[in-house]
Amino acid sequence: MIVIGRLRGRVDYKAQDHFLLDVNGVGYLVFCSDRTLAEISSDGEFTTIYTDLLVREDVMQLFGFVSQIEKEWYRLLMSVQGVGAKASLAILSALGEDGVSRAIALGDWNSIKSAKGIGPKTAQRVVNELKDKVANVMSITPSKLGERKNQQHEEDVVERIDDHQPVNLTISNKSSQADALSALQNLGYNPSDAAAAVAKTLDENSDLSTEELIRNSLKIISQKG
Repeated sequence: MIVIGRLRGRVDYKAQDHFLLDVNGVGYLVFCSDRTLAEISSDGEFTTIYTDLLVREDVMQLFGFVSQIEKEWYRLLMSVQGVGAKASLAILSALGEDGVSRAIALGDWNSIKSAKGIGPKTAQRVVNELKDKVANVMSITPSKLGERKNQQHEEDVVERIDDHQPVNLTISNKSSQADALSALQNLGYNPSDAAAAVAKTLDENSDLSTEELIRNSLKIISQKG
């Protein structure tokens, strides 16, 4: 199945939970989290956004994300029973992509519960069902699309991707986190344990080199053992 994976165009207007993106004269209504909406360009400026199309019998809605990590969490959250598009965006609005990663890695369902409309049972289900997938998400090192906001070219404004192809990732400032996770897993540690250790280390000090992150995470894993 071929779907729209990315759009680039001019922001026509921003509303409370969505914005209108003018792509060569075609207006796309894009729904997104509060945090993403805050990062979107001002009215009249160009921006680029990752997208995901939700198709139901009664409605078709386009959702937008500033990074591949946010998009991946949206999809994973949607896979949890009882969590729909609205709840997924609420969680991402409350915690952000990094906050979601840390909360699930650390089993902190109370943080998930802080999102609007999310009860304790749903929050616990999110943590339990996604804890084994958090390492893969935290290993993603995509670049955000913000640097392309003011790009004035309108060619290739719609990029279509195969829904079954692996995500094409680029390097970002989260490479230390990804490198640390890869190193820990190469040492034979369980991905979930590695993700939890890295998340806890970053929660205590986010300004660490890759070597420091690996060393401190190893200490946490050894203490747990």
